[in-house]
Amino acid sequence: MSDSAERYLQAARRDSTQRRYAQAIEHFEVEWGGVLPASSENIVRYLAAYGAQLSSNTLRTHLAALAQWHQQYGFDDPTKASRVRDVLRGIQALHPQPVKQAEALQLQQLEACIEGLDRQLSSEQRAVRLRAARDQALLLIGFWRALRGDELCRLRIEHIQVRAGQALEIFLASSKTDREHRGRTLVLPALKRLCPVDAYQHWLLVSGLHHGPVFRAIDRWGHVAKEPVNPNSLSRILRLAFVRSGEAGEGYTAHSLRRGFATWASRNQWSSKALMEYVGWRDVQSALRYIEADVPFGEWAR
Repeated sequence: MSDSAERYLQAARRDSTQRRYAQAIEHFEVEWGGVLPASSENIVRYLAAYGAQLSSNTLRTHLAALAQWHQQYGFDDPTKASRVRDVLRGIQALHPQPVKQAEALQLQQLEACIEGLDRQLSSEQRAVRLRAARDQALLLIGFWRALRGDELCRLRIEHIQVRAGQALEIFLASSKTDREHRGRTLVLPALKRLCPVDAYQHWLLVSGLHHGPVFRAIDRWGHVAKEPVNPNSLSRILRLAFVRSGEAGEGYTAHSLRRGFATWASRNQWSSKALMEYVGWRDVQSALRYIEADVPFGEWAR
């Protein structure tokens, strides 16, 4: 296969998915001691070995990685065997586990964090000023547009058009649900407070950036990296932003922004249809996983 063909094949696969698949293959070969190509019986024994340790979602990801490996190298896919699927269903029945979700970022906590970062914008230290400006833009764009962590990391300045005082027009080149990589344009309106448009413009002003990734690492001397922030670092950046603002942020991850917006929108009477279209969900069940229901108990509540 030519180098150019391989490059296009790599581009067709999401980086985050490929990282998870590579980890799954390593787990099968190194941690468990499996050999590839594998038989369906090998896969069954592998599932049985980790059925009580790994979640069913993790096991499904591992099966998908193994399926892709076999298909990629021209072997029959052993994960399609009925015995494999039966074992997975048995694991789910005997080891049910609650779905782990990121803590939703509430608007009050977001506002407190932004206010804390505001005080750092006038710091004498360049690194402190830059991190405060970057983190404000990251938090407000991520929250108000309900972006996934990897989507935030892939934002590029040349793909964002600023309509000062009105909105940001963001071209999102690819996303989890955009399998064809056609991209879509998102509009993020200017707001009376906690404004993502103002925060984005200020970040570009103080950083001096004109093209390339929007969100980048900043070292202790205030040097801005050329590469985008790694998606694996985003949750840590989020938590540190809260710590520097004097707020508690231990339970937050990059997904807290997406869940937080969905919860806020639901409590502000957004219809399911409007929320799904704005966030980009294809079905109601996807939306419900992110929304924290606000169920009033009236006089029964303490």
